[in-house]
Amino acid sequence: MSSPLVIVEEIEAKKGRIGRLILNQEKALNSLNLEMIRLLREQLDTWREDKTIACIILSGSGEKAFCAGGDVQALYESSLNPKDGVCEYAETFFLEEYQLNYLIHTYEKPIICLGKGIVMGGGLGLMAGASHRVVTETSRIAMPEITIGLFPDVGGTYFLSRMPRGLGIFFALTGASINATDALTLGIADHFVANEKLESLQSALAAASWKTKDNHALVSQIIYELGCENSVDSNLSHHESLLEGICQTGGLGDIVHDLNSIKDASPWLSKAIATMNAGSPQSMLVIFEQLRRFRYASLKEVFSSELILATNLVRHPEFAEGVRALLIDKDKKPVRQHAHFSAVSASEMEALYTPPWSSNPITDLL
Repeated sequence: MSSPLVIVEEIEAKKGRIGRLILNQEKALNSLNLEMIRLLREQLDTWREDKTIACIILSGSGEKAFCAGGDVQALYESSLNPKDGVCEYAETFFLEEYQLNYLIHTYEKPIICLGKGIVMGGGLGLMAGASHRVVTETSRIAMPEITIGLFPDVGGTYFLSRMPRGLGIFFALTGASINATDALTLGIADHFVANEKLESLQSALAAASWKTKDNHALVSQIIYELGCENSVDSNLSHHESLLEGICQTGGLGDIVHDLNSIKDASPWLSKAIATMNAGSPQSMLVIFEQLRRFRYASLKEVFSSELILATNLVRHPEFAEGVRALLIDKDKKPVRQHAHFSAVSASEMEALYTPPWSSNPITDLL
C-alpha cells in the first residue's frame, strides 16, 4: 500500500485532543500538490467544528524539510498544456492553495507549525498563517520565486509588507535563505525550539488540560516552559542597518543598484544578490510593484490580487522557461522575455494585473 500524502492523527491529551497533520512526501521535501492541499483543508474544516480538538500541530515528515513549496513540475506541465488559454491544473492549484492559506490565517484554534529544515515558497505560506510558528536550528526559509518567473505569493504580499524596516523587499527580490534567528527578527516566526525538544513539545501539549476554546496563551506558555535557548548566529544582523537603508530608498532601480554596489559582502549576502541578478527581470518588477500596490491591503484583498497575478504569470512563457532552465533541463540558461526590468512596458505590467475572468473565483470562497 502507498503511504498517505498527509498523515492525520488525533492525540489524546489530559483533557481534550490534539490534531496532528504531517506532510508525507519526504523524498520530495514534502512539496505540495493539489491532493495534499485538499486533504489539509478538509481536515482543518472538520477539526474546526470538533469541540474536542483543542489545537493542531502541522509538521513535515523526515529531517530535511517541513515543506519545500509547491510541486513546480506539475505547474510547469500545466503551463505548457493550456486548454483554450487556461492552465487548468495550475490555476486550480493556486486557487485552492490560497483558500488553505487564508483558512490557516483565520483559524480560531491554535495551529502550531513546526518549521524544521527547509521552508520555502508554499511551505512558508502554510507556516506564515499559523498562530504559533516554530523554528529550529535547522530551519532554512526562503521565497525564491524570482528564479522561475513568479513572485512570492501564498500571502507573501501580506507578510513581506509587514516585515520591519522595509526588509521584505530584500527577502523577495533576492530569495535570500534565512535561519531561525533571522526569521524571528523579521517577524515570520514566533518561537525557537531545538530539534531535540520537538518530541517534548508534543508530550507537553498532550499533558495539558485544554479549555473548550481560546487556548492560544496556553500553547505559548507550554513552548516558553521548554526553555530552549537559541544559539543560531544571524546572517541578517551583520548587514541589517545597510540593507535597511537600501530597502527604504524608494525606487527599484536604486535598490538593485545599491545592492550590487555593496563591498565586502558576506558569502550569504553575495549569494542572495547573485540570485537576484540571475532571476527574471519581469519578476523583479512584478515583485516590487505587487508590494507597492498592496502594501496596506487586507488579507482578502491580498489573496484576490495574488490569484490574478499568479494566473496571468503561469500563462506567461517566462514561468515555463524559468522552470525548464532551473529544474527540468537544469542548464541554468533561461531565455528571458526581457534583458532588464526597465524593458518591461507599462502595458505589459497592466496586462498582468488585469483579471483574466469576469469575476475573481476566490472572492466568494474566503
